Amino acid sequence: MRTLFWVAAAVLLIFALMFVLKSAVRAAFPRPYRRTVLQSGLDETLVYAVMKAESGFREDAVSSAGAVGLMQLMPATAEYICMLSGVPYEAERLTEGEYNASLGCSYLSYLFARFECEETALCAYNAGEGTVREWLKNADYSRDGKFLEKIPFAETAEYVKKVGHYKRFYQALY
Repeated sequence: MRTLFWVAAAVLLIFALMFVLKSAVRAAFPRPYRRTVLQSGLDETLVYAVMKAESGFREDAVSSAGAVGLMQLMPATAEYICMLSGVPYEAERLTEGEYNASLGCSYLSYLFARFECEETALCAYNAGEGTVREWLKNADYSRDGKFLEKIPFAETAEYVKKVGHYKRFYQALY
């Protein structure tokens, strides 16, 4: 009877530790502005992976290149997406999480409509649509003009890997 007690206690302890660990990991991989993300129709694990890679969920983040907010949007890109979407552009709101997440999701949707491959769309999110179009024209980087065989910018290649890594974490956690 005593052995059964210790086995049950050990099993209970293991489950409790697993719950605490999963909760701690989930805290590092939050899902802010979930309604906005879900309404975008995009894969939510991808959107949250982009947020984590871009800003670490810091709404006030500003890069040295001038990208702003949760999803690190360049102001000119945000303005263009607003024009396409019929949403008023308000530069001062780019550090507001909900506004930035909405525009970032719209921009991702825009890129997915133009590039067939998730990896290529992510490259465009990071390096710019025009840059990626040039890469696709170059036989050193793309055989068919649709998919990248090689990502020429090390920073962009690392970004795509990081987003993929975070996406897999989100898929496992939620």
